[in-house]
Amino acid sequence: MTKLVSVKELTHFINGKAVAGTSGRFGDVYNPSTGEVIAKVPLATKEETQHAIATAQAAFPAWRDLSVARRAQIVLQFRNLLEENKEKLIDIICTESGKTVEDAKGEVTRGLESVDLAIGAPHLVKGEYSVNVGGGINAYSAKYPLGVVAAISPFNFPIMVPLAQTSMAVAVGNAVILKASEKVPMTALFVSELWKQAGLPDGIWTVVNGDKDAVNELLENPAVQAISFVGSTPVAKYIYETGAKYGKRVTALGGGKNNMVVMPDADLEQVASAFIGAAYGAASQRCMAISTLIAVGEDTAERIVAILKQKIDALKVGVYTNPETDFGPVISQQSKEQVLAAINRGEQEGAVVVCDGREAEITKKSNGFFLAPTLLDHVKPGMEIYEQEVFGPVRNVVRVNSLEEAITLINSHELANGVTIFTNDGLASRKFTTEIDVGMVGVNVPIPIPVGYYNFAGFKGSRFGEGHMFGPDQARFFTKTKTISERWLSPAENTGSTFAFPSNNS
Repeated sequence: MTKLVSVKELTHFINGKAVAGTSGRFGDVYNPSTGEVIAKVPLATKEETQHAIATAQAAFPAWRDLSVARRAQIVLQFRNLLEENKEKLIDIICTESGKTVEDAKGEVTRGLESVDLAIGAPHLVKGEYSVNVGGGINAYSAKYPLGVVAAISPFNFPIMVPLAQTSMAVAVGNAVILKASEKVPMTALFVSELWKQAGLPDGIWTVVNGDKDAVNELLENPAVQAISFVGSTPVAKYIYETGAKYGKRVTALGGGKNNMVVMPDADLEQVASAFIGAAYGAASQRCMAISTLIAVGEDTAERIVAILKQKIDALKVGVYTNPETDFGPVISQQSKEQVLAAINRGEQEGAVVVCDGREAEITKKSNGFFLAPTLLDHVKPGMEIYEQEVFGPVRNVVRVNSLEEAITLINSHELANGVTIFTNDGLASRKFTTEIDVGMVGVNVPIPIPVGYYNFAGFKGSRFGEGHMFGPDQARFFTKTKTISERWLSPAENTGSTFAFPSNNS
């Protein structure tokens, strides 16, 4: 039986203050390291979500009309508060997600990159101006905020992804509603207080906690102009199709089945170390985690698997308070059971178990949701463990005979989030980066996630819609462009009637 310890009843954040839920429905928030329920999160009704949307809509005009420079100043103050409260943020992230301190620090740092980009919103929302395009007409374009926009974020990055989804949206003048994951709501609520301290007007930042009822209202309500989503591919597809049906601008990022191609000329010790961190960091609960190592050549495969086995067997799984811990638990007992089932099916389908996390003591006896690392070799296309994203510490080795075979294999998969190649051959690298059909590509980089001022998104089933999670495209996604043609006539001027375009007149 799960032990309840100091269970706190959480709230929503609406119109600049904490608001108790009224639905009577709550979700459990766990400490994944102990298996204990540490909080109850309210699950909003349709009516509560409608109220939050209406409040944001009422606050929007004044924020839109505020100068972009003043908005940027508030974002800068928010950024400073994030830095000042970094240790508190890290503690909350570790408590509700089970991440190690090092991993949480890295997440906060990457989140700050998105805020830094948003501070530069005045530059990113500049328009164009042309003088005398014809007939004494000047033409110019101007970017305007959309209005009320919503972000729906996942559990695996309690602060990085929400900041990436929302910072630019706030900076360019929108009112933002965040539907944080109900598994990790405490980080979002703490961030809400920082926005308040930074001077953001009430109603411009809202957190609505909830499940499908809240999500569907955000998707269907006509006041919500845009949706940014990050999560699994099936849900991303649903978000995109439903949002588009109701006329919204939608970017929905789904899952990834990310590959690391290892060429025979690569330094395999370096490759193995890179793979370990990229594959098992955060208990493999990253959409950019390396799922599969594709070894080119049997000799490459045999050597890299032997090195990996030694390194994986030495990994330490445990609580974040232990500085020697390499990674912590998965997010829930349900997730743990799903990962164990995936390992079992992989073995049944013919994969060879090199490192078996199922047999580790921490997997079997801990009250937390811990899973020791597993490595499967001789995995082949068609196996479930190869085809589907597994959000937990089981990784695969696939053996191929050539780089061409590796490229064909990767390009044939329905998910195309990230991919990387390890090689010292420039021609192989150029061939790979040119021919691979994946959104984010690395060369001797274990996790090819771009820095915050470059666009982030995959291809195919990893992204629905044309927006990106961060980068300059965020400014375009959260604004609409008006193009104005204007001419000022002198009192004596009489052009008479014309049936041609005015700009055609010199």
